Amino acid sequence: MRYRHFDRMDRDVAEINVGTWGLGGDGYGETNDEDAVQAIRAMLDRGVNAIDTAPAYGDGHAEALVGRAIAGYDREKIIVATKCGIMNHTLKAKRGAAGEVRDASFGNILYECEKSLRRLNTDYIDILYVHWPDYDTPLEETAEAFNVLKAEGKIRHIGLSNFSREQIEVISKYCRVDALQLPYSMIVREKEELMRWASAQGIDTFTYGSLGSGILSGKYRTLPEFGPRDPRAMGFYPYFREPGFSKVMELLKVLDEVAEETGRPVIEVSLNWTASKPFVSTVLCGVRNAAQAEGLVRAFEWELTEAQIAKIDAAIGRYIDFDGGNGMK
Repeated sequence: MRYRHFDRMDRDVAEINVGTWGLGGDGYGETNDEDAVQAIRAMLDRGVNAIDTAPAYGDGHAEALVGRAIAGYDREKIIVATKCGIMNHTLKAKRGAAGEVRDASFGNILYECEKSLRRLNTDYIDILYVHWPDYDTPLEETAEAFNVLKAEGKIRHIGLSNFSREQIEVISKYCRVDALQLPYSMIVREKEELMRWASAQGIDTFTYGSLGSGILSGKYRTLPEFGPRDPRAMGFYPYFREPGFSKVMELLKVLDEVAEETGRPVIEVSLNWTASKPFVSTVLCGVRNAAQAEGLVRAFEWELTEAQIAKIDAAIGRYIDFDGGNGMK
């Protein structure tokens, strides 16, 4: 396993982190709780030392699975990150009977943190993120809640997910932002400039959607059909519809060539490419079972050559069009 040193956390963190969106059973098809727990533990046993989750993943179910999975491990050696501020868990949602809302208010952040601590069965959270910006709450108020939680020892580091540079600069006047989580992969690169800037500021960057929800694994070669609640069917990932899908298939032909050159599967090539970027601190990747975990970890036993990275970059430029919004024209 390869690691990078996170200066603000003063920790060596594996270049791949456990992602748990799919484990929550939130639209990603059927999941098995025991397989999920064993998948997380398999990653930990092979050197991965950080897990990312959120209350929004299966209405808290993913957090509970993480709590089960880390039981019996040395807690100080595992970085547990979760989020707050969206979906039906927020105080705003409960008081207004709304289904999904954003709420990064002082009271809600404290409220959600307590709930997450219980589900995770832990005394502290290593990184607490605001999941999405809340445009109704002043960033100074959000920062105040984080500062209180840090002072109480309930969180150790502050993270933001899906925030803009301007928002980060404002909230940084009131608290120190340690981590930034953004979508990034070969086919979603709109946030690359922001990630470069954040890295230059000393903020560690976490990529989500690192395999394009599986499309960059090489698993899908024909346009699949997903259930109605699956994020891939709902447009969250635009390349699971045309013309994006066909463009990614052209890119996959080049990844197939690199895979043959390296003697490694396409999924490892894709993860290697993302992890090779100096502004990427670590790569989030979902896992469903122990066998998948072993395959993901193997991707960090080797590295692409500069020539292979250049070959992939040229193919991305040839086939993938970015529109600055949802990832593909």
